[in-house]
Order: sequence, then C-alpha cells, then structure tokens
Amino acid sequence: MSEVVAFSIVGVDWQFLKPFIVIGLAFGGVYALSGVGLVVLYRATGVLNLAFGAIGAAGALIAYYIVNHTGWPHWLAYTVCVLFGGFCNLAYGMLFGPAFARRDPLVKMMGTLALALILLGVMAKLAPVGGAFARFLPLPSSSHHYTILKTTVSLTQIIAIVLAFAITAGVSIFLRVTKLGTAMRALANDREATAMLGVPARRVEAAAWFGSGLACGIAGLMLPDLLTSLDYSALTFLVISSLAAALIGRLRSLWATLFGGLAVGLAQAVLTPYASITAYRSAAPFVLAIIALLYLSRRRVVTISRATN
Repeated sequence: MSEVVAFSIVGVDWQFLKPFIVIGLAFGGVYALSGVGLVVLYRATGVLNLAFGAIGAAGALIAYYIVNHTGWPHWLAYTVCVLFGGFCNLAYGMLFGPAFARRDPLVKMMGTLALALILLGVMAKLAPVGGAFARFLPLPSSSHHYTILKTTVSLTQIIAIVLAFAITAGVSIFLRVTKLGTAMRALANDREATAMLGVPARRVEAAAWFGSGLACGIAGLMLPDLLTSLDYSALTFLVISSLAAALIGRLRSLWATLFGGLAVGLAQAVLTPYASITAYRSAAPFVLAIIALLYLSRRRVVTISRATN
C-alpha cells in the first residue's frame, strides 16, 4: 500500500513539475547560448564579458521602441536588436580591447563591468521604470502553442532549446574546420606566438567580439518573451546564470557549457513552486558551478597523481 501511495505522489509531483521543467529548459537554452558566447570571447581574447546581459537588454529596448513607436516591420526591430548586440560588443572590443590586452584578466573583466553599469544607467535615464507601467516585447512565436507529453509548450520555448543546441554545434564545427576558427583556438592557446606566425590577431579578436555580441542580441530578444516582461535590470543580471554555465564548462568546453546552462535553468525552475526553498533559487547557478568545478578539479588531481606514480 505504501508503495502505491509513494508512486502516486511521485506521479502527482511529475505532472505538477512538467510546466516548470519546460520553462527551465527554455531559460536554460538561453543561458547556454549566452554561455557559449562568453566562452568563445574568453578563449579568443581573455575577456570575461560582464556586460553581456546589459547589451542584450539595451538591444531589446531599442526593438521595443521600434515596435511600439514606429511603423517599421517587427522583423526589422528584431534584426536591429541582434545586430545592436554585435556592433556594441565589437565597438567596445575595438576601442578598449587593445588598451587592456596586456592587463590582468581581472582588469579586463572590470572594464566590461563598467560598460554594463554605463548601459544600465543610460537605460534607467531614457526608459525609467515606475508605477503600473510595464514593457512587453512578445515574439510572434509566443502565440503558437503545442502539446508535448501532455504539457503546453510555446514555440518560443522550443526555439530557445533548439537554438542552444544548433549554435553550440555550429560554433564547435566553425572552430574546428574554418581558418578563422583555427586562428581563434590558436590565439586562445598563445596570443604572442600566434601573432608572430602572421595571424591577424586584431581581426580574429574582432570576429570573436562581434560573434559574441550577436549571442548577446539573441539572448536579449528571447528573454523578455520568456519572462513576459522587458525588465532591463533583470535582463542585465541574468548574465550571472550564463556565467555559471560558462564556469561549469571551465571556460573551455562548449558542450559542457550547453548542458551547464540547461542544468542551471532546470534547477531554478524546479525550485520555484516550493515555497520553503524558492527564496534560494537565485543561488542555484553558483551552487551548480561550485559543484562542477570541485568535481572537475578532483578528477584533475587524481589524473596528476596517477601520472606521477
């Protein structure tokens, strides 16, 4: 009898958690593609971009203005959002990248934090949030719903998950089979030696800044739809979850970053309905990143120990 009761409880929990699992996978997909952008940029330039979320949020606000205050087609607004991320990131990289090139990684990272704060201040000045006013930037895909495993899923959620896998696979292939991708990997291993071999380091870094910025724009476009709100402060600090995904991948492995992002999204969503622990859901990215780093460090220690023996 107890086994039947336990099974029914598990069944109820599973049915109850299904929508949260879907939401978690969708958010995790966005965290994953953002994390991939962070990893690619870090490997090519040594910069950990803390302005990732702020750039995406600024692009989303521009798209919101175009959709609601101009007669331009919506697809153009979405394109502008993605391209703004690419060119804003590229502009920062070209202007300040050379100045920080020989500085410590911490100094490079703090430079991007300054950019995030500047963008956050500009957005607060030009688009203040207050009262009952709220901004929404729904995508056309949010109006299409499907039933998968007896759970309603929006097309936006499906796109977020599929796009995460597609971008990770595409970037992995790009880094392995193209000349530019090979140059990026070489630059990550030894910048000075690569430059001495005649590789145009500045051009390669520019490609990394621009590509990572496009990921900023995509994340900034999709997150307001998933959040059902264009809260630029929330979007700015969602970079924390993407950073956790990148740390799970040790700022190296794109596929580990992908699954790390999905794990972070799932953990945050599954903890949401439980009132006793939902207050701690924001700590989930850090906890998962710490566990992954400790586990990977343990494996490395064991490997070194065996090698010395």
